[in-house]
Formats: sequence, C-alpha cells, structure tokens
Amino acid sequence: MIGLKEIAKLAGVSVSTVSNVLNGRKNVGQATRERVLQICSEYGYMETSGKAAKSEKNKTVIFIFSDFDRDFYLKIIEGISDCLTENGYDLIICTNKSSANFMRSNFASGVISLDGSMPDELLVSAAKANFPIVVMDRIIENEHAHTKSVIVDNYPVMCEMVQGLVDKGFRRFGYIGGLAFTLDNKERFAGLIDTLAKNGIPFDQKLYFHGNYRENSGYQAAKIMILSNDVPEVVVCANDNMAIGAIKAFEEYNIKVPEDVAVTGFDDSDMAAVAGLTTISIPRYESGYIAAKELLAMINGTGGKEPFKLSASVKWRGTA
Repeated sequence: MIGLKEIAKLAGVSVSTVSNVLNGRKNVGQATRERVLQICSEYGYMETSGKAAKSEKNKTVIFIFSDFDRDFYLKIIEGISDCLTENGYDLIICTNKSSANFMRSNFASGVISLDGSMPDELLVSAAKANFPIVVMDRIIENEHAHTKSVIVDNYPVMCEMVQGLVDKGFRRFGYIGGLAFTLDNKERFAGLIDTLAKNGIPFDQKLYFHGNYRENSGYQAAKIMILSNDVPEVVVCANDNMAIGAIKAFEEYNIKVPEDVAVTGFDDSDMAAVAGLTTISIPRYESGYIAAKELLAMINGTGGKEPFKLSASVKWRGTA
C-alpha cells in the first residue's frame, strides 16, 4: 500500500506537511491541503501515528468518509481534530476504500463515519460497548446504545429559504438533488415541496433533476433545462457544488443570474461566498467538534442515544 513518503512526493510537499494535513492541523494552506487529501482519496491511503501503533486498543479515533470532493470536509476534520487533541486522542483519516479493514480490526477506541454508502448493518454489527460509532448526516435504523447520529436539521431551514423565495415572488421552482438515498437530499427536497404546497404552488416533477453533489451534475441538469427551453424562475440545489455548476451552464448560454433565473445552494462552502451564492450555512466545524465530543462521551460511558441535531441558517446573497 502507498505510504506517507509516496503521498508527499506525489503532492510535491514534505512528509511533515502531509502529516499536518492528515491530523487536521491549521498551519497548511487550503490549496495544499486539498491536493494532499485528493491524492489520499485516489490511492485509498490510511494514516496512523506511531503512537497509535503501539497498543492494541488506544486513544485513537477513526474518521471515515466517502470522498474529498467537497471543501467543507476540511472544516469538519478540523473540528474533529481539535476536540480529540484537547482530550488526548489521535485521529486516523480513512476513505471508504479502506474502511472495512479498519472496522474489522477494532484496534481504535471508536469511529466517526461520514459515509452514506456504508450499510447500516455493517455499522451496527461493528459497534460495541468498547467500540462506539457516531454517524454524521444520516440516521441508522434500529440504533442501539453504541451508535449515535449527529445531523444537520435540514428540513426547517429549507422551508425557511423556500418561503423567503416565495415571498420574493418566485412561483416556478426547479430542483437539482443529490444522491436520492441520502438523508440530506430527502429532507431538503421535502422542505421545498412542503413549503410550496403550503403556499398553494404546484411543483412540476419534470423540473426535478438527480445529481450527485458534484459540480458537473449541476451543470448537466441546468443544460437540460436550457436545451428543452424549460428554465424555471429559480433553481434550488441540494448543495453549493451543483449550484455553481448550474450557474456556469446558464452563463454559457447567456442566461443571467439572478435577472433571468435565480439559483440557490446548500452548505455555504468557501466558493459560495466567492460566487455570491445564496445558500444555507451549516456549522461544519461545530458538527465535527460535536461528533467527536459525542463519541468521547460514549467511550466514557456517558453518551445519550437520541440524535444530536445542528441548526443551519439562510445566507441571502446575490443569486436569489
């Protein structure tokens, strides 16, 4: 398997820089951090500290997630790392390519998972009193004492944003969704549909487009709207990446945002602020910190069972 030196060579940085990135430290520039994490993702790299390897069970927590495509992962990692460091724990960062091996090895104290593709059965079967698991952005069916969910309360804030759009006079809505099975997408779309229904506004199902949270899927969805001559008044996107992609498609065809079509996102990523994107801001750092805090409480035998819900807020900017 590829090692730390190889990652450093591929990224064109020092081994110490790679170590700083993998441990969530703040003294690395964002571009360098993203490049290192992208290489780790591509090669399925797993990093453990020397201290972590010294004992069979130690003060180490594993963070598993599906990919490095969205920049908000960096803030989540920072929050997790800060909480763990304050409590004397090490952090291992792992992509889903290698997660099954880590789950079976059971050498760490617990797991934080932000991987919607991992089956509930695997998580539940792996969770034990001495190996608790916290999942982010999902709720495990039949959760038990050794699993806990930390989620963003998507529904009410989406209702708030859509109501704001209705109050601005928008009536014809399009939606570019994320992966259909994810809790995020289900709750965000429900917030849109329910708010429109409350205002007596029908939703045209032809304007529901399935994306995958990546920029290109937003671009392709918007292009279909354009080429079919069916651009709505406002396009609500399930994340910022897809919103940015949609805006690029509209600009390519000389359709002005927001004069001709309004666009909104979700997440409040760094690029959303640069683009002046109306979006919903989720507390990325806080979600990571709280996930780690909840896991440590479970490790110490003091954790609760009910999901921890984080509030989000609407950021009105120039695209809607």
